[in-house]
Amino acid sequence: MTSTPLDVAHAAMEVASSDDAARLQFFERLADAELFLLLTQEVQGEVISPEVFNLSDASFVLVFDTEARLAEFVGKPAPYAALSGRVIAQMLAGQGLGLGVNLEVAPSSILIPADAVAWLVETLDHAPDEVEARAEEFLPPAGLPEVLVSALDAKLSTAAGLARWAYLVGVRYDGGAQSHLLGFVDAIPEAEGALAKAVSEALTFSGIEAGALDVGFFVSSDSATAQLAKVGLRFDLPQIDRPEARPIAAPGSDPDRPPKLR
Repeated sequence: MTSTPLDVAHAAMEVASSDDAARLQFFERLADAELFLLLTQEVQGEVISPEVFNLSDASFVLVFDTEARLAEFVGKPAPYAALSGRVIAQMLAGQGLGLGVNLEVAPSSILIPADAVAWLVETLDHAPDEVEARAEEFLPPAGLPEVLVSALDAKLSTAAGLARWAYLVGVRYDGGAQSHLLGFVDAIPEAEGALAKAVSEALTFSGIEAGALDVGFFVSSDSATAQLAKVGLRFDLPQIDRPEARPIAAPGSDPDRPPKLR
């Protein structure tokens, strides 16, 4: 069986059971993954009815990171909803339900209790601060932990079509303050908030305490973009064809309107 990103992250967490960074990275993969939520009946509008797995002291909804794994668990055709892990977690907030992930069908089989789901929702709800500052000089990035660079690479691989690429640089601002900055090039204007939040999540889930990473947005014709290219570490974001219009129909497609539980 081919390993999935969730399998890999779960295995790393199991090997380093006392490593908070490995645990955080597993939850990040869980939030970013498309998961297949087992239902009791077909989706009706914006309301879904998940199958609930009851134990003596807790209840769980069942999710799988591939359709094949869901089919293997159920053993027969069954209704499901394909949603991101973050949407499912937000949907469960306050419901007292945990997540049963890949139960009995994968090495990443795990029961995540309701309090851990609540923690994940709270962590994902954190929004970065917005400030204005003028960069005086861009410098090669230095001293950043490899775990953060890897986290950024993994996170940006999920941001298909939201920008062309990004550069990680050191930056000196007017007044002498120094930091690191991830500069996105040719980002879709409506996606700037989502990209800034994605970077904030990469920083949070990398487990770096008291870390900071600034985010900026540039167009390819900017003179500043040429400076970024000279000294920065480049990340290429996956590109997709953009249709003229894409109707939002499936429950959970709009992150601001998670589906409702029945």
